[in-house]
Amino acid sequence: MRSARNLRRLSASGLSAVAVVALTTAPAAARPGVTAPSDSTCSLVSSTWQAEAAVNTELTERFDAYGNSGVGWTGGDSTYSVRQRGGRTLWLFSDTFLGPVNPDLSRPTSVPFLNNSFVVEKGDKLTTVTGGTSEQPDSLVPPDEADTWNWLGAGVETRDSLDVMFLEFGVFGPGTWDWEWRENKLVRFDPKTYAVREVVPMPSSADIQWASWIERRGRDTYVYGVEDQGATKYMHLARVSGDDLTQPWSYWTGDGWSPDEQTSARIMPGVANEYSVTKFKDGYLLVTHDTSELFSRNVVAYMSCTPYGPFTRATTLYQTPETGQSGSYGNPNIITYNAHEHPDLRRGNQLLLTYNVNSLDPNADLYDDVTIYRPRFVNVTLTRVHAEGTR
Repeated sequence: MRSARNLRRLSASGLSAVAVVALTTAPAAARPGVTAPSDSTCSLVSSTWQAEAAVNTELTERFDAYGNSGVGWTGGDSTYSVRQRGGRTLWLFSDTFLGPVNPDLSRPTSVPFLNNSFVVEKGDKLTTVTGGTSEQPDSLVPPDEADTWNWLGAGVETRDSLDVMFLEFGVFGPGTWDWEWRENKLVRFDPKTYAVREVVPMPSSADIQWASWIERRGRDTYVYGVEDQGATKYMHLARVSGDDLTQPWSYWTGDGWSPDEQTSARIMPGVANEYSVTKFKDGYLLVTHDTSELFSRNVVAYMSCTPYGPFTRATTLYQTPETGQSGSYGNPNIITYNAHEHPDLRRGNQLLLTYNVNSLDPNADLYDDVTIYRPRFVNVTLTRVHAEGTR
């Protein structure tokens, strides 16, 4: 059942040589179901950019060594992060395997499988945080009832708490695919002990999963979501004044903001369930897996002058080397998904991206090889080649 649930997550959503690709921004063509607010100009969108990508070996080796040791977290997905006070980085994971790990880097079928966990990074040390006890670990946010589970999304640290958006899913029938998203919730944690302080129901009436990304900008906090229609996924955007997500939300309608969630507009298709929209230069950078094709290996970028678009046409930032029969595992069941940036760990024009690796046959592959079900860490450096009108 645990591995089957991991397989369900796939539908909701090695080292490589340095890759260099040209990223040229150009206005996106009008598409059905996409809002097109009035144009604004910024140098980010009017420039041509070159992207150079390479594996971040430091984080890759740190997480591999920790996961292979079998002392706590041995694999997971989602891979959001929050930079905390005291020099800590908190890594947030949804489905999670714990140790032990066999000497041949397989995992016993009896290992705990949770639906959410944290890993604290301080210096070069990693520590796993779960619910339950050391003898019987549980998810940090366990289900409210049988046949439901909670996957986490983006999080932020406020002055008083650690706030993380969660998505509740549940089973509605006996079939493998008889499950669905139910509601959004905000979980407030103690930022030091990570104990759950409260669970707050969040807007959930418009079939939008409000957990893809959280971006603080000026006096507002933007909350990005996904309307998951299966083959097609649409970006949506809400905002709240200040940093308290329990305050009233307003929603981007395509030409303004409304307090009615039902008026939330489709900004663009092609995003993944998890993506990032971050301030970059004088505009905004969207990083996402390309969901316009099934089980894509392409991590792509869009650019905009505003947090609500229009976003420029995507180009490839990175191609994941693990994917499919021709990938590094030589396994047609291996897929990659849910790439996004970690802006708190950005260094100038060098971005840190992560993406997740999984298998369409988790009952076999994820127990045979612990190295599969882990995030990959990639540095991407963006260089401005020229601005419009300088050719």
